[in-house]
Amino acid sequence: MKVLLLSTFDIRGGAARAAYRLHQGLRSLDIDSKMLVQDKSSDDWTVIAPQTRVQMGIAKTRATIDALPLRFYPQFDGYGGFFPQWLPDSLANRVNQIKPDILNLHWISGGFVQIETLKKFKQPLVLTLHDMWAFTGGCHYSQDCDRYTINCGYCPQLYSKKDQDISRWVWQRKADAWKSLNLTIVTPSNWLADIAKKSSLLGDRPIHVISYGIDTKIYQPLDTKLARDLLHLPQDKYLVLFGAMRATSDLRKGWQFLQPTLQRLKESGWQDKIEVVVFGASTPELPPDLGFPCHYLGQLHDDLTLAVMYAAADVTLVPSTQEAYGQTASESLACGTPVVAFGVTGLLDIVTHYQNGYLATPFDCQDLANGIDWVLTDAERHKALRHAARQKAEQEFTRSRQADRYQALFHQILNAPN
Repeated sequence: MKVLLLSTFDIRGGAARAAYRLHQGLRSLDIDSKMLVQDKSSDDWTVIAPQTRVQMGIAKTRATIDALPLRFYPQFDGYGGFFPQWLPDSLANRVNQIKPDILNLHWISGGFVQIETLKKFKQPLVLTLHDMWAFTGGCHYSQDCDRYTINCGYCPQLYSKKDQDISRWVWQRKADAWKSLNLTIVTPSNWLADIAKKSSLLGDRPIHVISYGIDTKIYQPLDTKLARDLLHLPQDKYLVLFGAMRATSDLRKGWQFLQPTLQRLKESGWQDKIEVVVFGASTPELPPDLGFPCHYLGQLHDDLTLAVMYAAADVTLVPSTQEAYGQTASESLACGTPVVAFGVTGLLDIVTHYQNGYLATPFDCQDLANGIDWVLTDAERHKALRHAARQKAEQEFTRSRQADRYQALFHQILNAPN
């Protein structure tokens, strides 16, 4: 079986890392898997990317050109991401040269794959959702909007007051291009599967839930003292970890909840016992007062450093408003570090309340602080939470389990009667 994964990036960003981990898992099963990407960061020979300077230059400008229609919506601030995907591409020819048996599409935004290109592929298509884009009029997360259940238009993220806006145009193009596709959907969480089933574009498609996989030989419990020494973190404090890509600017990741939560924690008697660790962002020019000393680790890109970071922490805080899955939470659990999160969306599949962490009432900062307090207060309970965290990761989040389930799905699709 020859599999080709399409992804805008190979290892840059959470969705890309999830796709690349699947690719590695498939290859470990001796499946002939390759990735075709627009922007390559790894040195993996099985990842195919533009080769010449001209090709690489074009690839790097595609996202900018794809976003040009959004200039008609000057109030749109870019928060959350919105991709029309209107730029033509030559991917059908490149895929035909590789000749895969099945195509697995991942995060293909950023101008990489034109919506209409999907109907040009001759292979069965498996579309892995890493957000909501595939069934919306262009946004990656709809927040409180449910117009994706109809046909979009009046897009609140674009501050649009028109029914026939870009979101309706994008939605209609998807409806026209995808109606006759041999398309199977995979989501990493039950929440994303449930809302995809409610969507007007994908509600009638077969939808399978397969959790993201991680290498639990890298993401595993490590000696806390050693981990803190390596990262120059204090040994005599409880460490609360928070982070994501663009940790301090992406409101969906919950930065706006961090300060009020920690202030409440400080008021409850933790003022001299806790320090905060933030990854995914460097120290701001004007650092906010979080109530506790704060260590900014910046962008971390390799798995080993991330594993050391999780091992150094006593608890990981994931106050996201919407997550297709929540790899920060699953990586943390694999390293034996309990997670405190709001009880919403994809995080419900990862964090088990009172077993490996705490699910706070959405979006209650006091309850989020209560969760941190509950995790840290009792040493024996904290030890039990660590053990349960690692146990769940070994049972549900391994890369081999993910690859096995994808392999079974691919065989099912390829062996299905025409």
